[in-house]
Amino acid sequence: MSSAARAFARAHDHVQVTRRARGALFASAAITLLLYLVPFGGLLIYPLLLLSTLAHELGHGLAALATGGTFHAFYLWPDGSGMAVHSGPEGHVLQAIVAAGGLIGPAIVAGLCFALARRPAVARVVLGLLGLGFLAAVALVVENPFGFWYISGVGLLLLALAARASATTAQTALVFVAVQLALSVFSRADYLFTASAQTSAGVMPSDSAHIAAALGGSYLLWGAVCGLFSVLVLVLGLWLFTRGESRVSLANLRR
Repeated sequence: MSSAARAFARAHDHVQVTRRARGALFASAAITLLLYLVPFGGLLIYPLLLLSTLAHELGHGLAALATGGTFHAFYLWPDGSGMAVHSGPEGHVLQAIVAAGGLIGPAIVAGLCFALARRPAVARVVLGLLGLGFLAAVALVVENPFGFWYISGVGLLLLALAARASATTAQTALVFVAVQLALSVFSRADYLFTASAQTSAGVMPSDSAHIAAALGGSYLLWGAVCGLFSVLVLVLGLWLFTRGESRVSLANLRR
């Protein structure tokens, strides 16, 4: 095969991947819109709201582990609130990173899902890894019954999709998860700019307030910083997911 033919094949593959990726994004967005429009759609949206809480609290726990601390327990309650119990690390900067882990966690997961969902085969693997990760969390840190059943159900569903669904369905499923987490960044943006939060465990300082206590400044400032970072991560993930055709255009290669 000549170099021109190989270049043509690469460009054609790139175009096909881009078209499939954009199709998955449109399908996910359409399904999400229908959930908000159909009667009793709120009941279907409820599990998706819990997913954003799951990403938020696991963000705290994983940030604690990454900075040398310990992730002791995780609680998820039916009202949509949650709590990650962790200890350490020492130092104001590391403590601020752990607090920020929850605020930017959903955006990071969404951005990674978008970036990795571009190819259906990779999306299938990512779904499986997410399912295994949720089941590992259930075994290691989830403490309350509601959290146990919800997170176990999500983990098993993702594993089933990874193992049984077609490649296109697996890709759409991963993009759908990314869309829900991306929406949660904006639907819960008010939490970035509050000094306290009401949970089933009581009123506690917000994550932005924790960062301000560790680094100084206002919780409003740090809320804005985390919000901007989240938007940039989402934009990057979407760009990687939907990036256009190869620089070597098919039209030129046909000449």
